[in-house]
Amino acid sequence: MGRGKLRIYLGAAPGVGKTYAMLSEAHRRVERGTDCAVAFVEHHDRPRTEVMLHGLEQIPRKELVHRGSVFTEMDVDAVLHRAPAVALVDELAHTNVPGSRNAKRWQDVEELLVAGINVVSTVNIQHLESLGDVVESITGIRQRETVPDEVVRRADQIELVDMSPQALRRRMAHGNIYQPDKVDAALSNYFRPGNLTALRELALLWVADRVDEYLTEYRSQHKVSTIWGSRERIVVGLTGGPEGRTLIRRAARLAEKGAGGEVLAVYIARSDDLTSASPKELAVQRTLVEDLGGTFHHVVGDDIPAALLDFARGVNATQIILGSSRRKAWQYVFGPGVGATVARESGPDLDVHIVTHDEVAKGRGLPVARGARLGRTRIVAGWLTGVLGPVVLALLLNSVRLGLANDMLLFLTLTVAAALLGGLFPALASAAFGSLLLNYYYTPPLHRLTIADPKNIVAIAIFVGVAVSVASVVDLAARRTHQAARLRAESEILSFLAGSVLRGETSLEALLERVRETFGMESAALLERTSEVDPWTCAGSVGLSAPVARPDDADVDVPAGDHMALALSGRVLPASDRRVLAAFAAQAAVVLDRQRLQQEAEQARALAEGNRIRTALLAAVSHDLRTPLAGIKASVTSLRSDDVEWSEEDRAELLAAIEEGADRLDHLVGNLLDMSRLQTGTVTPLIREVDLDEVVPMALGGVPEDSVELDIPESLPIVAVDAGLLERAVANLVENAVKYSSLGTPVLVSASALADRVEVRVVDRGPGVPDDAKERIFEPFQRHGDAPRGAGVGLGLAVARGFAEAMGGTLNAEDTPGGGLTMVLTLRAVQGRQDPARLAEAERQTT
Repeated sequence: MGRGKLRIYLGAAPGVGKTYAMLSEAHRRVERGTDCAVAFVEHHDRPRTEVMLHGLEQIPRKELVHRGSVFTEMDVDAVLHRAPAVALVDELAHTNVPGSRNAKRWQDVEELLVAGINVVSTVNIQHLESLGDVVESITGIRQRETVPDEVVRRADQIELVDMSPQALRRRMAHGNIYQPDKVDAALSNYFRPGNLTALRELALLWVADRVDEYLTEYRSQHKVSTIWGSRERIVVGLTGGPEGRTLIRRAARLAEKGAGGEVLAVYIARSDDLTSASPKELAVQRTLVEDLGGTFHHVVGDDIPAALLDFARGVNATQIILGSSRRKAWQYVFGPGVGATVARESGPDLDVHIVTHDEVAKGRGLPVARGARLGRTRIVAGWLTGVLGPVVLALLLNSVRLGLANDMLLFLTLTVAAALLGGLFPALASAAFGSLLLNYYYTPPLHRLTIADPKNIVAIAIFVGVAVSVASVVDLAARRTHQAARLRAESEILSFLAGSVLRGETSLEALLERVRETFGMESAALLERTSEVDPWTCAGSVGLSAPVARPDDADVDVPAGDHMALALSGRVLPASDRRVLAAFAAQAAVVLDRQRLQQEAEQARALAEGNRIRTALLAAVSHDLRTPLAGIKASVTSLRSDDVEWSEEDRAELLAAIEEGADRLDHLVGNLLDMSRLQTGTVTPLIREVDLDEVVPMALGGVPEDSVELDIPESLPIVAVDAGLLERAVANLVENAVKYSSLGTPVLVSASALADRVEVRVVDRGPGVPDDAKERIFEPFQRHGDAPRGAGVGLGLAVARGFAEAMGGTLNAEDTPGGGLTMVLTLRAVQGRQDPARLAEAERQTT
């Protein structure tokens, strides 16, 4: 049987109608013949909700007795035994009464889903764990019952139950949510219009994010390339110039106008052009966009407008922001520019904003070459100039006689123009064709391909030589320009790659995503194998349909080591891109090795710590445990001896020594076991709401009766702790304080509330501890000062701090005014001082 499906009705506040909507859905399914049963639904004495339960099968609840009161919870075993097709479970974030099968109801629901039962449940937005702080800042109330966001995100369906704040307050005023005696207080506190509006916005935004995840997954699965304007995604085109900061801030303001808007800044490094991009300025703009909540992207593209549009459509952007051109007016003769081209090619699904700035028409700073190899348009123009140009010039010169020298200069000028436009081969064609026309039309004898005057032969030879030289120089300059631009683009990418290493970006998946994005591929994967004959395994991959079986399945693969390869799918890359790709492959191999070294270092650190603990344990056994054992053995041997007749007083003294030694052994072994649990990470606290006056007195059983003075006010709020761990931590603190306190001066154990915390202070009047040793005393196997070997293994304070941190608290040492040491144990407080069961019941009534 497969896993069941989870459907959740999500509301912004209590009373919006989540339970009513869930029961309505159940009635619809029952009418269609679906087997539905109510596993747990609380109607909170709301008449309309109670009526909706009629006609639905209700599985009996389980009764639990807690502190003299009877509570009911969902009977998980009964639901599993009944096994309905659909189970209705209200209040997903509910905390079960102590003694239940699971601590939380969402854990009960997980059991039902694993058993193949479909579940319909409800939850309010304020109960999501990640929004606890936000809800508290809005309402002033900390939600005690929460559910992990991931539990709700994994739901197969999430339906928002919405209601305007005014309508919800009317429902409250009419008595449809709370009892009449609670209405006024609720309307003036939690249910204020501002609170409800803010909670409603939180719910809408959270659901919008979830819907966006569904949309992205759907577009990826169905390879949808057209833009669906479901939310505002604003792409900012950066050139590396100073105007980029203006564009980023404008994009951020536009994104703020639409809830959930995103800003994606992209710099396109083209391999066929020299640009005036400043690496320092790009670094500043990257920091700026990330500070504003956006992302920075670096992409290689031969055609900047096409690359920009491809990127925008790939991320499902709705708007593109570009700066007004920095070109001067005369430079527009070379083309319309990136902004105009993007606006023309964007289509109806993308809005293009051209933003003015201070750098408009101030020039780019470096000359702009139009092509890597002069471009197709310029090459065509060069051939037309080299072939047709001489014919047109010959026709013009036939009507005007200027002399051979001037004619040759005009043909040479035409050849130079062909070289500037089209490079070497159009210039050679122009030189050859022009020399033939000069010989035929203007060199005696005319209209014959012969030359009578030797001087004319020299002139034509010089003409051809100059034309070839100029064409060669122009072609060489074009190639050097291409190489320089290519190297610059590569250096920018490699610089970014090195920067990612310096920034500590060591995630293999993040690096593979950067490779895929930079080269415009569909997927990327890092494959490895242990030898030449072993099969390939995938160390990491990103994108759809990544080549995870072998490098031969990819469109591009680059070796990344002896038995490692970087494989990409999407298109075949030119050979010129492989140098940069090889750098990415080497970095991927380094990142993978670093991750594994970090894992090995963590394991080695854990082993070293374990060895240190074992060594200390052996030392403790050999020294500290031997003393009480020797005392016990000596006392037992004395009692069993037949040579001495012991008096009753002596016999009682020996038995007391045995008892004292056994107690010391029990205490030492207990601390050793607790420390080993902390070191191995097996301490799992069971956090519950506890009164300090129930736990602290129990921790004083191991010290003399008159050695401790208690001051625990009854007005303290209850704390969220593990009672057993708290008792052990306080016991260790008190025993340590009694050991070092001055004779005749009792240790003071007091507690006080401070904001959302409760502080337990254990105050002694002993010698105190210097400031530089206050942290050292919490390390395992540490004794302060001249403590004798038999005084313990030095684990009490280490165990106490470990338990405190496991419960979400802290433990620190402070000086006692007037001399001595004060241990301050800080615990999380729970507002109010009600019984935990009553708190759970009150929480059920508010939902």
